[in-house]
Amino acid sequence: MSRTIPTRRWWLPAALAAAVCGSLLGITPGQEGAHAAAPAAADAPEGFASTEGGTTGGAAGETVTVTTFEELDRYATASEPYVIRVAAAIEADPFGHEIRVASDKTIVGVGTEGEIVGGGFFLNEVSNVIIRNLTIRDTRMSDDDPGDDGYDYDGIQMDGADHVWIDHNRIERMNDGLIDSREDTTNLTVSWNILSEGNKSFGIGWTDNVTARITIHHNWVRDTNSRNPSIDNVGMAHLYNNHLQDTGSGNWSRGSSNTVIENSYFENVEDPYYKDADASLVESGSIVVDSDGRQETGGTAFDPGAHYSYTLDPAGDVPALLQGGAGPQAGIGT
Repeated sequence: MSRTIPTRRWWLPAALAAAVCGSLLGITPGQEGAHAAAPAAADAPEGFASTEGGTTGGAAGETVTVTTFEELDRYATASEPYVIRVAAAIEADPFGHEIRVASDKTIVGVGTEGEIVGGGFFLNEVSNVIIRNLTIRDTRMSDDDPGDDGYDYDGIQMDGADHVWIDHNRIERMNDGLIDSREDTTNLTVSWNILSEGNKSFGIGWTDNVTARITIHHNWVRDTNSRNPSIDNVGMAHLYNNHLQDTGSGNWSRGSSNTVIENSYFENVEDPYYKDADASLVESGSIVVDSDGRQETGGTAFDPGAHYSYTLDPAGDVPALLQGGAGPQAGIGT
């Protein structure tokens, strides 16, 4: 295992940093701007993970580089903060194991080298965690389990977590959820990921409370069946600039959720966006092509720009942006 000597960094709260960068670039909350190419990956989250002090992961601790499952598990479960660079394709042992990530951790793939094969991560009642630039794949079982009910092998599962940023990952072919955000997990941003080739893509809820605050932006969800995402009892769910392609369902606002969808692109999607009777769903600026079924809005929602600064890309630009910019990137973690 190799180590790097930690260097001193100066950190601004994420919300302040976003405001300063936006000012320098002439960006205002909710402003639309076309990009000729996929933008460079941000160093801090946009969305609810940037609020209430922000999400810095293991920035206060040592940086280590791991190439084995034992090393990854040791540092990810430690009580101290760490930035953990994953520099190899690491096979989970035992198969299907979800590493119990502790608070104050950054787990980041080195360029496109970092993979978790046959396992995933579990964030249980922890806070301040960043998972970036990884490929998490292949817990799908060969036996007959069409509903993915026989094996609870998630890509990333969160129960009661707070301040989490899931960014630029590729999560595919898992035997349960690609991402599950459960039991009031809040101040969560899920951005620039590719979620593909799964039955259950992204489930949110498992609670009677309506308190969670979640931002989901610039994700490419393709070749999945259900939960794209399924948003149950979320106090504020902000979805923008996502591309759903060849999916068996769309964005579902369930229970008493309050959902805002902006400038997304729905392509060959069954029921692109829809709501339960007691839920709110407000949509604007999206494009729907080659899709059938429900496109439902109703109720009143919230103003995301009152909580954080963000930039909307035109919906028509989203597929090209995500083809180049979603998933693991060579320039992250190096």
